[in-house]
Amino acid sequence: MNTDLSTRPARTATADRIGLLPTGVAKRHLNRAVLAGAEPPAQVALLRASAPVDDASARWNSEPVRVLLEQAMARFEGDRAAADAWLAPRLHATLRLTRGEAANKDLWAYLGLIVAPDYVIWRHRPVVADEERRTPTVQSARFVGGNNSQALARLWWAAELFRDGADYAPAEFACGNQDVLNTALRLDIMEHRPTAQAVLRVVRRLADAGTPRLGDHVNALTTAVRVARSTLVFEALGPDELPDEAGLLDWVADADSAPPVSWDRLPDGPDDGGVPAASVATLTALFEDINTHLARARDRRSSAA
Repeated sequence: MNTDLSTRPARTATADRIGLLPTGVAKRHLNRAVLAGAEPPAQVALLRASAPVDDASARWNSEPVRVLLEQAMARFEGDRAAADAWLAPRLHATLRLTRGEAANKDLWAYLGLIVAPDYVIWRHRPVVADEERRTPTVQSARFVGGNNSQALARLWWAAELFRDGADYAPAEFACGNQDVLNTALRLDIMEHRPTAQAVLRVVRRLADAGTPRLGDHVNALTTAVRVARSTLVFEALGPDELPDEAGLLDWVADADSAPPVSWDRLPDGPDDGGVPAASVATLTALFEDINTHLARARDRRSSAA
């Protein structure tokens, strides 16, 4: 199995297979009309500039991704942000990628402009009041941005960083909170699996307690955890185990025989090993302590006011 997406065979890319679109080319086609959804991207020109992936596996078929995104748009027409929690684990399980493959921005540019530009517009075009009399546009980063901003990459990477081995439930919860998805995903420390799981546990407790203005608490917590990281070595306090690479590659290879993901239950992720429970417990206690200090500081400010 070839997992090197830098290969550029001299063949023509086609819309029914996922390929690679150079981000520089993609950006040149993101005019205001495309960003507003008034016209589609120039697919013929974009396909001509793209390259296919040198891998005949079924995981590069674009139809399963299209079907999945169409289902998301139909289910969540009335609440676009709510689609993230449903879609992220299913997109991850449909696009069975290694992290090396998923780090290639050309892949996400292809998906954004050739496979699913309608989804990008649907999910990220701002809602404006009628009296504003302007046409809202999507930020270009939703088509060609980094892993925490590109419309589909952000969901795939959130599922990757917040899953607990084959269990997508933590990722589903993370993507159901826009502050976690938009803030925590930008932090490098979330690549340490016990840290990511511990942060989610604290956020879940706050959510279960009905904490008002939860987003403010999430942003304060993640900022404090990032600051604490400068003096504390989370990897030493809550050591992780290396994921089982063979388990991951087996899951990737199984794409040819795997059935489509279920709409109504979470799929199974790669069986590459869960996050060590003891490490998560240790870091959860630390982050709970940090959150307690934040709460006391907020109380003092409220009293002073």
